[in-house]
Amino acid sequence: VQLQASGGGLVQAGGSLRLSCAASGRILSSYTMGWFRQALGKEREFVGAIRWSDDMTFYADSVKGRFTVSRDNAKNTVYLQMNSLKPEDTAVYYCAASRYYSRRGVTDYDYWGQGTLVTVSS
Repeated sequence: VQLQASGGGLVQAGGSLRLSCAASGRILSSYTMGWFRQALGKEREFVGAIRWSDDMTFYADSVKGRFTVSRDNAKNTVYLQMNSLKPEDTAVYYCAASRYYSRRGVTDYDYWGQGTLVTVSS
C-alpha cells in the first residue's frame, strides 16, 4: 500500500483546511486508515481514523468536534476535514494505514505517506 498526502498550507486561526490521502494498492476491509501529526520538537500523535469496513470513525480528544475523517471508496482516498483550526494544530500531518481494526498507536500502523505541513497563524 502506498499513500500520498496532500492539501496542507497556511491558514488563519478559526479557518478550515481539508487534507487528502490517496491510497494505491489493495486496501482490505480489516484496514484502518489514520491521520497523525507531529509538531516541531514533539512526538507524533494520533489525530483520527476511519475503519475501512464500516466507516466508523474515532478521534483524539484534542480534535473531537472540529476534525472529521471520511473516505471516498471509488477514489481510494481518505480525507481529514479540519475546522476551527487553532495555532496549536500546526504540525506536519501524516496519513497511515493499519492492517488491524481501530488502532491509535503509531507502531500499530504499517504504511505511511509523506507528511503535509499545516500552519495555523494566530
